[in-house]
Amino acid sequence: MEQGALFFKIIASAYLCQMLQNYDVIVVGAGHAGCEAAAAAANMGSRVLLITMNMQTIAQMSCNPAMGGIAKGQIVREIDALGGYSGIVTDLSTIQFRMLNKSKGPAMWSPRAQNDRQLFASKWREMLENTPNVDFYQDSVNELIIKNNKACGVITSLGHKIESDAVIITSGTFLNGIIHIGEKQIGGGRVAEKSATGITEQLISFGLESDRLKTGTPPRVDGRSLDYSKMEEQKGDEEVVGFSYLDIPRIKAADQRSCYITYTDSIVHDILKTGFDRSPMYQGRIEGVGPRYCPSIEDKINRFADRERHQLFVEPEGWNTVEIYVNGFSTSLPEEVQYEALRKVPGFEKARMFRPGYAIEYDYFQPTQLGYTLETKAIKNLYFAGQINGTTGYEEAACQGIMAGINAHLKINDKAPLILKRSDAYIGVLIDDLISKGTNEPYRMFTSRAEFRTLLRQDNADLRLTELSHQLGFASAERLHKVEEKTNQVNSIKSLLANHNILPEEVNEFLSGVDSMTITEKQKASKLLLRPNVSLHQIIENSTALKEILKDKELDHLEQAEIQIKYERYIEKEKEIVERMMTLENKMIPENFDYDKLSALSIEALQKFKKVRPLTIGQASRISGVNPSDIQILMVFIGR
Repeated sequence: MEQGALFFKIIASAYLCQMLQNYDVIVVGAGHAGCEAAAAAANMGSRVLLITMNMQTIAQMSCNPAMGGIAKGQIVREIDALGGYSGIVTDLSTIQFRMLNKSKGPAMWSPRAQNDRQLFASKWREMLENTPNVDFYQDSVNELIIKNNKACGVITSLGHKIESDAVIITSGTFLNGIIHIGEKQIGGGRVAEKSATGITEQLISFGLESDRLKTGTPPRVDGRSLDYSKMEEQKGDEEVVGFSYLDIPRIKAADQRSCYITYTDSIVHDILKTGFDRSPMYQGRIEGVGPRYCPSIEDKINRFADRERHQLFVEPEGWNTVEIYVNGFSTSLPEEVQYEALRKVPGFEKARMFRPGYAIEYDYFQPTQLGYTLETKAIKNLYFAGQINGTTGYEEAACQGIMAGINAHLKINDKAPLILKRSDAYIGVLIDDLISKGTNEPYRMFTSRAEFRTLLRQDNADLRLTELSHQLGFASAERLHKVEEKTNQVNSIKSLLANHNILPEEVNEFLSGVDSMTITEKQKASKLLLRPNVSLHQIIENSTALKEILKDKELDHLEQAEIQIKYERYIEKEKEIVERMMTLENKMIPENFDYDKLSALSIEALQKFKKVRPLTIGQASRISGVNPSDIQILMVFIGR
């Protein structure tokens, strides 16, 4: 009997090993980075194995149930333009949509969606399961197979050796993760999920440097216990634009769910302070640095002691749940302190808590150890994406995942890599920032990080990236066709506006109403549009002839034509700056350049150059601690 059982185990193990070997790409981790990496590599033709510790938490929204926001919305649109899934999944699971910063210029407009947490994850899994070439396996990875400084596969906790040509690690917060709630410490990468061990230690043995970061999450509460009459209602937009450039069925504006805004006060702050002596952050039990731009509530009280209140966003978790996410109340204070303070917030007097907030610290690897493709410099065919590189946020993780997936496929097929410049995409800005400057705190994208944000708008991501992606065999023919149609329609509209005359009697009453100078003779519509307080929609509404001419044009095409006309001078000016800067970006530094020859370099510049090993003079100029004089010395020597 025992011999029969042993024989069965041997046969089963042999079958499993045969089933799980020789993949093109293995993706470790199925968060936002891992899902985009798997989808990208698979859609380009690679056979992909996506390994996750829990098949039920694929693409889980571990923190707030929302996608997009300032600069982040631009990233999601860029992912979609390349052919990724994040924009599609977001549109299919949206419960509220808002275009942020509409009062500012279009370079600052940023789409944001509130999502159904469960629907978001289930749609992601559904799309991955319907993607040819993607296999799944539930297990944890404890070790990489590395031969001759090249990643060749993984070894799982069950002892399975799975071979591949490339490995992408998207471990999120799971590498040696520790959860903190007051004085309690729990090993884990997410609440109720164990941490991952072994990988950090192995990578350190190969010379990579790791450190610790922390992030946090707020309490979740029962929405039935809240008094919304004491809060400010925040409704969605009257027009739901969405994220994907494809024709995705989107929520109707009237069906959107509202969010709400409330505030802390001095009473709430005083209660929270009573727990500071048991706070893991203030007692030194947390080693990692937290996110500067999304601090915990106790950190806000400490850093901004002069503020009497802090804003809280009350966000529903989905269509069919009463669970509420208390955005702005991230904390790791003892559970009873969280609860007592929360019930002093207006509208939360009778709040029932589903689970407390907590902090989590985890291992990450300094991203200066990567190249532009997100491949590690120390180990060939090994890629990092997401929080392992020191970033925070779903969108930042997802865009790294898609770039790692694309470049892993290109590398193992001996094709040139895809490297997006800072003038190409926010994705290019993010990757360049990470590998050139590194980060000692969770990195978050902002529009202010991009020098060319007039070029990198959310409305033109498809025009910037889809054709390039299609040439690589990623973006579909359908996407390319839509871009070509959009380009043709926009050019047609611009031509119509440049040739159509607007009569004084059509618009003078309107112009007077917006404090704009009236016209005494007919004027081209495109010239009238250049006025800062005049929109294309207003011109159309005041011109019966123009309304008839443009009646069949799509709103997206009209908006794009308006932006291109209105901001043409600014766009051209930025393009000129980009062209001038390209002289530095195109000035290559030899791969094995000996920086020790440059005796005139500052000590800091010498150390940074040797560590980062920049590819171009442009990249070298963006390294923290490098002065213009150091760049001048480098240019003179290379020019010589």
